[in-house]
Amino acid sequence: MADNVTSLFRSTAAHSPSMAALTREGGDGAGPVDFCIPCNPYFPTAAMFDEMSHRMRDIITYYPSSADTITAELCNLLQLPPQAVAMGNGSTELITWIDHLLVRESLAIPVPTFGRWTDQPMETGKRVDMFPLQESSGFALDLAQYAEFIRARGTRVAVICNPNNPDGGFLHKHALVQFMDAMADLDLVVIDESFLEFADAEAEPSVVQEAMLRPNVIVLRSLGKNFGLHGIRFGYMVANPSLAGRVRSMLPKWNLNAFAEYVVFMLKEHGAEYAQSLHQVYRDRLDMASQLSALPGLTVYPSQGNFLFVRLPVGAEGTVVRDRLLTEHRILVRECGNKIGSSSRFLRLVVRPQVDVRRLVSGLEQVLYGTRRGAAVPELATGTSYSSGTAAVDRLVGASNGAGMQGLAAQAMATGGQGFPGGMQPQPQPMPMPMPAAAPQQPYGVPAPAPMPAAAAMAGPTPTGVPARGGLTAAQVRGMTAPGAAPSDLTAAPATGWPNAGSWPNAAGMGQQVG
Repeated sequence: MADNVTSLFRSTAAHSPSMAALTREGGDGAGPVDFCIPCNPYFPTAAMFDEMSHRMRDIITYYPSSADTITAELCNLLQLPPQAVAMGNGSTELITWIDHLLVRESLAIPVPTFGRWTDQPMETGKRVDMFPLQESSGFALDLAQYAEFIRARGTRVAVICNPNNPDGGFLHKHALVQFMDAMADLDLVVIDESFLEFADAEAEPSVVQEAMLRPNVIVLRSLGKNFGLHGIRFGYMVANPSLAGRVRSMLPKWNLNAFAEYVVFMLKEHGAEYAQSLHQVYRDRLDMASQLSALPGLTVYPSQGNFLFVRLPVGAEGTVVRDRLLTEHRILVRECGNKIGSSSRFLRLVVRPQVDVRRLVSGLEQVLYGTRRGAAVPELATGTSYSSGTAAVDRLVGASNGAGMQGLAAQAMATGGQGFPGGMQPQPQPMPMPMPAAAPQQPYGVPAPAPMPAAAAMAGPTPTGVPARGGLTAAQVRGMTAPGAAPSDLTAAPATGWPNAGSWPNAAGMGQQVG
């Protein structure tokens, strides 16, 4: 049974297997304790689940209302104009349409990050310029260096995840607004705020209000993560009415399901419970970080998400730790070796209640140290076929210059398949029908950008960073920001304390502080 469960990871290239698959393979009808899927463990409440269960038959029997009706209710709740909002069947549906409609040739994204921001544009043949976040700086994103990188590469679309996934890195609102203004000549700037509801470093951290006033900015928000309902698949984007309408016009009339409708319409009665759930996640994050930091050799990075990014002790292999936690302790964790820019030494651990954290810490102690606390689990043996370290992935991206799946396929043909991990040939992937290229969106009064300098050199000394298996770093395979870049005033604002806005968390910030 253990082999059956862990084999699911070997057949999953982009992410962990689903909880449904793990439950089926477990044999006892119960899934593991979930430290992998980043959703709110305190919402909906038990009473809300009972209410949904009571209405189950009607929910799954009948068509939902149109997306316009559901969107209007959400906008009423969040105090947003419906014409500036498009709701999707999960944020990934919106990312797909943003790529088809608004990304014409190239996209920049800091890595490691959410995989769809690298994979989606590559699948449609766009150039993806990946800006490596450095372990030496705690994976913090320097906006001035990122802006220089975008200019050096000549990238036309810039993406920032705030907080970032998997490390939980956070950027303050005024710094992001400055960045958006500095990038006003780009085709598009996307701020992915999928985990922002969990942040407590700033009272009103969202840039949705600023996005609606700008011609080239989209803010992406998730509902499944903060409402604890990943399976429903619902999220939304906010932009000026022209951009939002362009995406909304491509979405099917019934792209939102009846569960999404039911939840959106019941939320207005449960604002207090939702705010309380967020506050509990804040407290649990502090407690969990403290407990994990006490483990010898384990590094816990600061996070503003509902997860913690941790580096395992020297010599520990993430895939071994993951598999043993699952088979020996029934605990599921997210090993991050298949995230570009990360390696198998890193785990992302979702914030959970203290009783579950105690179980996780106990499991980690036994797996990492055994009977002798401080002795790390050994590396995978030579010849193991399913290690998900990123050296091979990084080499492929570097060799193709981020030129999408077509570039990877060409590189594989030139090497007889040897460029792919394990010598495996890529399987053909169905490609969505490409959309017509969008006309450049040039804001009034903004001159056309000057020609960009050549990209930074790909060779040179190894920069500080995260070593992937095989000795490469993401920085090595892609090159770094040109040396001698001028400093910028894109600096972060000081933290302003706990949220203290209205009774329901609105789109521009957080909810009321609950004691």
